Amino acid sequence: MKINVDRDRCVGAGQCVLAAPAVFDQNGEDGLVQLLQSEPGQDQHDAVTEAELICPSGAVEIHS
Repeated sequence: MKINVDRDRCVGAGQCVLAAPAVFDQNGEDGLVQLLQSEPGQDQHDAVTEAELICPSGAVEIHS
């Protein structure tokens, strides 16, 4: 699984961080998504999938 985030689309809602804090964070300066792991392990699959689904701006994309 590979993750891409589009910081231009991000609105800083932080839902991805709540769903998968080991994979996502928010930048301290602008509050936008910061990707901590672009290829997380299988143990993060459910959390990352939830983050993609609940992102209000569609800034999180998962690729197999």
